Amino acid sequence: MPDAGRASASSDPDVGDVVVTVGDVLAAQARLRRYLPPTPMHHAERFGVMLKLENLQRTGSYKVRGALNALLAARERGDQRPVIAASAGNHAQGLAWAAYRLGVQAITVMPHGAPATKIAGVAHWGATVRQHGNSYDEAFAFAKELAEQNGYRFLSAFDDPDVIAGQGTVGIEIAPHTPDVVIVPIGGGGLASGVALALKSQGVRVVGAQVEGVDAMIRAMKGDVSPLDPVASLADGVRVKVPGFITRRLCTQLLDDVVIVREAELRETLVRLALEENLIAEGAGALALAAGRRVAGKRKCAVVSGGNIDAAVLAQLLSDVRPRPPRKPRRRAVEGEPSLAGGRDATRAAASTTPIKTGARRIAAPALATEVHEESIW
Repeated sequence: MPDAGRASASSDPDVGDVVVTVGDVLAAQARLRRYLPPTPMHHAERFGVMLKLENLQRTGSYKVRGALNALLAARERGDQRPVIAASAGNHAQGLAWAAYRLGVQAITVMPHGAPATKIAGVAHWGATVRQHGNSYDEAFAFAKELAEQNGYRFLSAFDDPDVIAGQGTVGIEIAPHTPDVVIVPIGGGGLASGVALALKSQGVRVVGAQVEGVDAMIRAMKGDVSPLDPVASLADGVRVKVPGFITRRLCTQLLDDVVIVREAELRETLVRLALEENLIAEGAGALALAAGRRVAGKRKCAVVSGGNIDAAVLAQLLSDVRPRPPRKPRRRAVEGEPSLAGGRDATRAAASTTPIKTGARRIAAPALATEVHEESIW
């Protein structure tokens, strides 16, 4: 479901003057609360991480937040133009649902080869679906051309101030749970920018996650803005050729770090998430959690950004991937308190044992082990 490709602001000479603030995120929260209830938080004990479950959001992804906020903000400004977007998945579905709720005409341009379930999902909410080209870039160019010819408003999947502010409401909902670090997947940068805007003023570290070979944002942050085709990846929702210009600036200013995840780690994490936590996520949705083991923090939170995975892909992963057994929790001993925990260390404590008579032999009985407390695996 890539909402990826070139940024909509790439040809906009005024993009450098666009400013997105915490106030914009708070205004988006006020708009969206009537339509979108907060998504739940889940403590993934085996991972030692809190999860923000945006896979349970309307249309199965956080993308609906930005699309809905953009339409509501446009209505406040008196902008009644039809809206057009290029997408092959989550952004298209989010826009279609938001347009349906508000009675706005929406057109989505999707490339040939886009998942049939995604196309059906967009059409279900009454949006017009135009298929053009064999890649997101070709669909993007066609959508821009239609917008200019017909006076439509083009709505980027990430490089739009209203979209960024809407995605930032994820961070507002995380804040009451007082994490010390939040990990977010990065494609075009809309989610990472918005969450960082919402949380940085509260002293929370925000870390981005990308996949090896699908790392346009971190390269752009380092000054390499040359377009490079991303490699094939399970995290198709973040396969961005050129990230946003607004989001690039915000990510450079606000992110504390960006972690690169290997494809094998991503696949294993997605399967573990399904088997151990009973949560279905798409590839991009499991990306932040996969990066969690490389991020230090006592109260870590990873954003599960979406759950729109093709059933055949999930079935193949569950068949092919055999995750390693999770490590046992580290244990910290507290002296002087008995516990049911035993094990190798306890059986070796023969020096402090009590003798027990059994016939002619004297056998040492193991001493009681001390109390143990679990610590985070990661």
